[in-house]
Amino acid sequence: MKTNDKSTVAEPEQLDQLDPLEEAMRRALRELGEDPDREGLKETPQRVAKSLRFLTSGYRQDVKKVLNGAVYSVAYDQMVIVKDIEIFSLCEHHMLPFFGRCHVAYVPTEKVIGLSKIPRLVDVFARRLQIQERLTTEIAETIMETIKPQGVGVIIEAKHLCMIMRGVEKQNSVAVTSSMLGIFRDCDQTRSEFLRLVKQRS
Repeated sequence: MKTNDKSTVAEPEQLDQLDPLEEAMRRALRELGEDPDREGLKETPQRVAKSLRFLTSGYRQDVKKVLNGAVYSVAYDQMVIVKDIEIFSLCEHHMLPFFGRCHVAYVPTEKVIGLSKIPRLVDVFARRLQIQERLTTEIAETIMETIKPQGVGVIIEAKHLCMIMRGVEKQNSVAVTSSMLGIFRDCDQTRSEFLRLVKQRS
């Protein structure tokens, strides 16, 4: 005989899955010896999950869509440089932030990129779990592939909290990485001009 036991039927709200990232943060807090239900921490798992999704939003962005709507044919063959772009990223080894400035230059052949898109491109790659060396290379190679300029130069200067807060604990250390492609690698004059413009403060 079949019974109509309504107590076994899940209510719609019971079917909703808890955010796995929030649950992971609750477990992490417990492992650290904290109580995730105490007043100061009740909203922390949600806040951390939201922050991490923002700081890794580059995984969910299409670089081609970011750039291709702002590529223009222009008769210009001199250096284009966008410098002092603020960057914030997460070190993939410790998931601690590194932050600093990025300088991007290229010498076009037939096409240029809308100036505002270069910082957007930097953000796409910075908002991922990164190492500074790869971040530098990805920015340079993407510009090279997109508009095929005579060359691209990218320099990043950054402080790493994994070196400041832990490990060697060197508060004043700055990591500098560069990627020089095409004319920036092959021509001393072009590379020197880029380095001079980067050092020149507004």
